[in-house]
Amino acid sequence: MGSAVLIDAGPLIALIDRGDLRHDDCVAAVRQVTGPLLTTWPVLSEAMHLLGRAGWRAQRLLWELMLSEDVEIADLDGAGIIRARALMEKYHDLPMDLADASLVAVAEQRRLTRVLTLDAHFRVYRPAPRATFEVLPARDPN
Repeated sequence: MGSAVLIDAGPLIALIDRGDLRHDDCVAAVRQVTGPLLTTWPVLSEAMHLLGRAGWRAQRLLWELMLSEDVEIADLDGAGIIRARALMEKYHDLPMDLADASLVAVAEQRRLTRVLTLDAHFRVYRPAPRATFEVLPARDPN
C-alpha cells in the first residue's frame, strides 16, 4: 500500500455527484491511488456545505464516504492550527481558505505531496521549501 493521498472538497463532491463535469476524472484518479485518502474537518465542512445545495441525499452520501474506511479524517494539532494560520497569511493574495490551509499543514506534518483536487491553487502552494504537490487528477483538457 502506498502513502496517503490528500483529498480536497472538489473531488469529494465530484465523486458523489455523477453530474459533475469532473466526476469521471475523479473516479479514475481514485482508482489509481494505492494509499489511503486523507482529508480534514475543514474540507469536510466545505464539501458538506456545497452538497447542501443538492439536498440531504448528497450530504448523506458524503457522510457514508467519511464513515467508511475509504477516507481518513486527519485532526490538526496545535502546531497544525498555527501553521494553517501562517499559510493563510502567506497565500493571502490568492486567497487561501481554511480547507486548503489545513490540507497543506497536514501535508507538511506527514510529508505528503500527492493531492486529489480540482483547485489550481495547489499548483502554487508549496508543502515545504522547494517541494511541490503532485496534483491528481490531471488538468481538465478543456
